[in-house]
Amino acid sequence: MHLRPLLFLRNKILEVTTIFKELRINEQIRVPQVRLIGSDGEQLDVMPIKEAQQIAHDKGLDLVEIAPHGKPPVCKIMDYGKYRFEQVKREKETRKNQRVITLKEVKLRPNIEAHDFETKAKNAERFLKDGDKVKVTIMFRGREITHPDLGKTLCERMAERLSACSSVEKHPKVEGRNMTMILVPKQN
Repeated sequence: MHLRPLLFLRNKILEVTTIFKELRINEQIRVPQVRLIGSDGEQLDVMPIKEAQQIAHDKGLDLVEIAPHGKPPVCKIMDYGKYRFEQVKREKETRKNQRVITLKEVKLRPNIEAHDFETKAKNAERFLKDGDKVKVTIMFRGREITHPDLGKTLCERMAERLSACSSVEKHPKVEGRNMTMILVPKQN
C-alpha cells in the first residue's frame, strides 16, 4: 500500500476544511428560539427553531446559523451549498492575488570595477521592478575590513543609482565581515 497518496489526500481534506468555517445548518441547530432573517435579507422575527426550519424547508432552502453567540442566535434562510461554493471560490481568489515579497541579494566587493557595478545594479533594478526587496552586501576580505568607508560609499552609490525605482529601508551597517543595506521598491 502506498502511503504517499493517502498523505496527499489527507492534506487536501485539511486544506478544504480550513478554507471556510463550518456553520450549523438545519437539524444541527439545537437552540429553542432563533432570530430569523429571510433569503432576501429582511429580518422576519424571533421564533421557535421548528417553525424556522419549516419555513426554510417550504422554500426549498437551508436554515443556517450565522451568529451563534447572539441572544437569541441569528439564523438565515439560504442555499448553503451555493454559499459554501462561493466562499471557497473567494478564498482561492484572494490567495491567487497575493504577492509574496522575497528578499534578493546582490553581493559586491569594495574594489569593484565600473562595468561589474553596472551589471549588479541592473540585476538589482530588475529585482526591484519585479516587486522584490534587494539586500546589497559588500563583502570585505582580509585587511579590507579596516576601510568600511569604501563599503559605505559603494552602498550610497548603489542607492543613488537605484533611487528612481527604490528607497532605502535599512541603511548600510557592518555585520561581521560584511556590510549590508536593504532597498525596497517605490510605491507608485
